[in-house]
Amino acid sequence: MTHVEINGEPATPEALLRAATWNYGHFTSLQVRNRAVPGLTLHLDRLREASAVLFPDATPTSADSVRSLIGHALGDRDDASVRVTVLPGAHDPVRTDLMVSVSDPVPGDPRPPLRVRTITYERELPHLKHVATLGLTFHYLQARRAGFDDVLFAGRDGSLREGSVWNVAFWDGTHIIWPEGPLLAGITMQVLRQGLSRLGIPDTTRRLTAGSLATMTAAAATNSHCPAQPIAAVDDRAFSDEEALTHLLRQAWQAAGWEPIRP
Repeated sequence: MTHVEINGEPATPEALLRAATWNYGHFTSLQVRNRAVPGLTLHLDRLREASAVLFPDATPTSADSVRSLIGHALGDRDDASVRVTVLPGAHDPVRTDLMVSVSDPVPGDPRPPLRVRTITYERELPHLKHVATLGLTFHYLQARRAGFDDVLFAGRDGSLREGSVWNVAFWDGTHIIWPEGPLLAGITMQVLRQGLSRLGIPDTTRRLTAGSLATMTAAAATNSHCPAQPIAAVDDRAFSDEEALTHLLRQAWQAAGWEPIRP
C-alpha cells in the first residue's frame, strides 16, 4: 500500500491533483532497508542542486528537514520504496512543497537479462531527475512493442548516453566503462563507482558509440531497483560475459555504506 505525505501531512486530493497536473518539479527515488539508504547524502545533494536550478527563488529545504520528512512518512516501516518529489508551492512563489511517497520495497534480485534497443533521444535538462518523463516513457513503450525489454538513448552526435530510467555500464575485459556525455549521473551509479574505487576495481568514463560495442564483452543496467541488472544484447550486439560484470558491480554495491534516515 502506498502512503503519500506533503510537507509532513497526509496528501489531500487537491494537493495530489496539483502534483499530477503540474508538469514541473524534480525527484529522487531510493530503496530503504532497516531505515537506511546507500548514498543518502548523494540523494539529498541531488535534491538541493536540482532545486537551485528549477526553483532558484525558493528557500532551500535543509537536508535535516528532508531526512525528518522521509522518516515521518515511513512511520513504523523499516523497509520501503521511497520517492521524494519537490514541487512548486501552491500559493507562495518562494516556497516549494516536498512530497514523500512510501510503498512496498522492490526486491533487488536481478531479473532475466535485458534486450534493449538504441534510439536517438535527448532528455531536456538531462543532468536533472525531473518529472517531465513523457518522451522517455514513449520510447520505452515503443521498444516494448517492438519486442525489446527496454531502450538505450543515444545523442544526436551518436554517443550512447543512458537507459530509460537507468545508467549503463560496460565491461571490456579489464575496465568497467560508463558513457560520457550529457546524462543523469544516477545515485546508484555514483555509489557503485565509490565502491569500485574502494575495492581497487578500475572504472572510467569515455565517449561510447554503437561502434564501441564491438569491443565490449558485457553490459549492465544500474538503478535503485537493481544495481547490477545484466543486459543480454544491445540491438544485434549480444554479450557473453555478463557474470563477470554483474559480479564486480554486486561487490561494489556490498562495499557501499548505508546511511540512516535520521542521524
